[in-house]
Amino acid sequence: MKKSMLLFLLTSLVAFQTSAQSFDQLKKLEGYQVKIYCSAANEQTAISIAARLDRAYVYNSKLLDFSPDVTVLILSAADWRTYTKFAVYGMPHYSNDKILIVAAEDNAFWKSFVPPLDQLPKGLGERIKQTYRQPDSSLSMQAFFDLLAIHELGHAFHMQAGLTMQRKWMGELFVNILLHTYIAEKEPAQLPALTIFPEMVVAKGTKGFIYTSLPDIEEKYEEITRQHPNNYGWYQSRWHSSAANIYTSGGKQVLKKLWDAFKNQKVKLTDEELILFLDRSVDKTVADVMRNWNQK
Repeated sequence: MKKSMLLFLLTSLVAFQTSAQSFDQLKKLEGYQVKIYCSAANEQTAISIAARLDRAYVYNSKLLDFSPDVTVLILSAADWRTYTKFAVYGMPHYSNDKILIVAAEDNAFWKSFVPPLDQLPKGLGERIKQTYRQPDSSLSMQAFFDLLAIHELGHAFHMQAGLTMQRKWMGELFVNILLHTYIAEKEPAQLPALTIFPEMVVAKGTKGFIYTSLPDIEEKYEEITRQHPNNYGWYQSRWHSSAANIYTSGGKQVLKKLWDAFKNQKVKLTDEELILFLDRSVDKTVADVMRNWNQK
């Protein structure tokens, strides 16, 4: 997979700046708890995206007893360059901690993630075709990217609530648990779209990667995300897979326990203290991500 193909995984680390501007050129979609604007030409697609984001917002607001202030822009390729300085159309990201920007149209970036299917483990290629096939029979990772917007929505929850996430990677694991919990609870038919992409990345292994440990990602976060996007993509996929295992073991209550634990624990813990804390205050499966990371 080309390095450019994994740029989407930089979504959680770069705050992109939009110029001070109103959204007068966009259409405001009414009837949602999240403020949502879209490109006029993509209103019907935007309504579908907005409905899912709003459902996820409402679900998690009730579960976590917190409602962040979020404005979502659902943009055409033409409007993208007006409202964000990030060059790659199709990558969901924040322009600040309150404005979430997502694409309204399928695009070459999403399609570029489709791997050579004959190089994947037996059966995985067929599941990829079944899950990511478009109406014209082409393949695109659009179904995964549409769900990734909920991952980004999750960051607004912990950032605006001021949670002490303890580790950079824990912030990413948290939003992946939030994403997986919502899909499993409310839209289980979307689970293949959410889980097969990470499985595909993990299946490729770590050959050629410089970094693979959690201390590596904590200490070299900027370097890995900026200079080794494939390597970072593997980390994100491991967290996605871990989130699935955590939910399967403990259900939606694990997300609530994790939220409450980090909301109340303001002092940064050592690695040993953090594992014990997660075991006692959250769930063994969350602690196991840290405890067993290097065993895979």
